[in-house]
Amino acid sequence: MRELRNIRGLHPRDLTGRQRLLVVFALGVVALVLAFTYVYYLGIHRLEGRDYSIYRAFQTVVETFTTTGYGADSPWDTPAMNLLVVTIQVSGIAVGLVTLRVLVIPLYERTPVNLDNRLTGKDDHVVVAEYTLDSEVLLDELEALGVDYVLVGSDVEEAKRLSDDEYQAIDGDPESRADLDRATIDRASLLITDAGDRTASVVLTALEVNEDLRVISFMESTRRTEALAEIGVDRSVAPHTLIGRRLAEKATTPIVVDEADGPDGGDAVAIREVLVRRDSPLHGVRVGDSPLAVHPDLTLVAGWFDGELVVSPPPDERLTPDAVLVVAGPERAIDEMSGELSSVRPSRRTTPSNVVVAGYGEGGRAAVDALPDEATVTTVDESEATDPDVVGDVTDPRTLRAAGVADADALVVTVDDDATALMTVALARSLAAGLEILARVTDAEKAGPAFRAGADYVLSVQRVAARLVAAEAHGERVMDPTNQIRLVRAGGAPFAGQALADARRDTERGWTVVGVSRRGTVLTDEDTIVEADDDVFVAGSDVAIQEFEATVDELE
Repeated sequence: MRELRNIRGLHPRDLTGRQRLLVVFALGVVALVLAFTYVYYLGIHRLEGRDYSIYRAFQTVVETFTTTGYGADSPWDTPAMNLLVVTIQVSGIAVGLVTLRVLVIPLYERTPVNLDNRLTGKDDHVVVAEYTLDSEVLLDELEALGVDYVLVGSDVEEAKRLSDDEYQAIDGDPESRADLDRATIDRASLLITDAGDRTASVVLTALEVNEDLRVISFMESTRRTEALAEIGVDRSVAPHTLIGRRLAEKATTPIVVDEADGPDGGDAVAIREVLVRRDSPLHGVRVGDSPLAVHPDLTLVAGWFDGELVVSPPPDERLTPDAVLVVAGPERAIDEMSGELSSVRPSRRTTPSNVVVAGYGEGGRAAVDALPDEATVTTVDESEATDPDVVGDVTDPRTLRAAGVADADALVVTVDDDATALMTVALARSLAAGLEILARVTDAEKAGPAFRAGADYVLSVQRVAARLVAAEAHGERVMDPTNQIRLVRAGGAPFAGQALADARRDTERGWTVVGVSRRGTVLTDEDTIVEADDDVFVAGSDVAIQEFEATVDELE
């Protein structure tokens, strides 16, 4: 049973087809009993001449309707009243049979059910037409954002399992217009399809019904991107290629520090990366509640969430085991924090010059293409067909030694099998303790073991794909990682009179004020008022820092 449950209102469209049937049935029974009560009340007075209250009439009808007895009214003298009582009795038996079929049997026997009856009312929703990755990971992401959806899957047993777990799923052929109509494709706003070679057929069928649909398609490689764009696919995603590229971008996102040391040998401003592991005290905590965000001397500059670099991450973002936070502040404060939190390490100040890529398939090639031209790259794969630099088993120490792992700055693991990936990570960590290891796994549950094996950064295909779809469905802009994070010193005149809290408040600009340097001391408390002769330390993405410097030049 899922841990995540949506809280739904009482609007009729939020009821499934079965729930609506039960409501109509219950209302019908109540209406029938009340109608019999009124007719019986009139009959007992006018035909039988008995002075009974409406409540006595109601009791007698219920006893007769449920065949539990006939009260004190039996026998009846007039034919009409006898006929009425017989009608009530027969109606009670009929309602009992219907109740047995509608309520009792489905509850206690595994009788065939129509999954359509479990769907709630849909409008402006997402239709997922096949999904070969873990469906629950995707659907949980959609529900967490309050995005309505219907999943149409050709695997009957899988669709029934999802439906039994209260997901909005039905079985059907996504190439069939009739089955897409069951998912109310005509009122949908987004189509997600992962149908392989049938993708074109699914998309064209859906667009024939609803030409305003946005379409996202998953595929094994990027070779069909242009063809799918021609038939109406707005975005094509090759998960392995996407993650290979993001791992490479993460590996080559250095921290550039320009004159961060305090004057006169005072405190220095430093930047550290905090890795959130499954056993970390940060796991599951909201960004705004984390000790990094509330620390008086530290500033949370950015965070990597499922491969996306987010400058000044929102306070309500939950920290998952695949998150990496970038924090800035005085070195002494960071050192103190390092004693409280594990997995705090210095951030690189240069781009890695020597990178090993283990696994040279679609993901590995994407990683190599994303690495800078000046980097020395060594590719490893067990298949000669991929034309790697080193041919061999990446779980063999001799292969990794031949690839130069011991002297490398970073290792990007993009092998297809999760077990192989975990073994490669563990082996590489044993050969090079200071190596930065970035790994891809398919199963979201394997991210934790990958961290424990020694990886510094892990991306799950299932999780990244689900987050990407959820962000698109929620209308969020899916960011691309920037080239680097920079920490620079600037004059304090443009900020004079402002508290650091006010200078940090605007999170949309891509940079944030870490602190000020005043007479040899670095001040980072948010209540500090910036003075004109102070120096300010500003951190942010490369592009944002360039814009900041241009703005400061104009102000000065």
